[in-house]
Amino acid sequence: MDRHVPMHALPEEIQKMSPEEKVCKYCGVSYLILHEFKAMEEKVKAMEKEMKFYQGSIEREKRLQEKLQSLSQDFEQYKIDNESKTESRIPRLRLRLKIQHGPGKLVPNSQFTKPCIDL
Repeated sequence: MDRHVPMHALPEEIQKMSPEEKVCKYCGVSYLILHEFKAMEEKVKAMEKEMKFYQGSIEREKRLQEKLQSLSQDFEQYKIDNESKTESRIPRLRLRLKIQHGPGKLVPNSQFTKPCIDL
C-alpha cells in the first residue's frame, strides 16, 4: 500500500501537545493517524470485494471452459454424422443418374448453366 508522507512538518503547537491531547480517549489511536487507518480500512474493503469478484470469475471460467469443450465435442460429432450421411447419399445419387441418363453423363438443366447435380 502507498504510504502517505506529509509534505510539511506538523505545526509546532501540535508537536508540543501532550500525548493525552492527541489520542482518542475511546480507542487510544492518535488523531494524527486515525484518518490513515480509515483510509486503509476502505482500501482493504475494496480489495476484499475485488478478490471476491476474481474468486467467482475463476469458477465461472472453469464452468465456461467445460461447456465450450462439451459443445465443441457435440459439433465435431454432428460434423462426422453429417459427412457420413452425405457420403451415403452420393452413391445413391450416382446410381439414380446412371439409371436416368446413362453412365458418365450429366444432363444440364435448361434453366441453369451448371449441371443438375454436383457430385
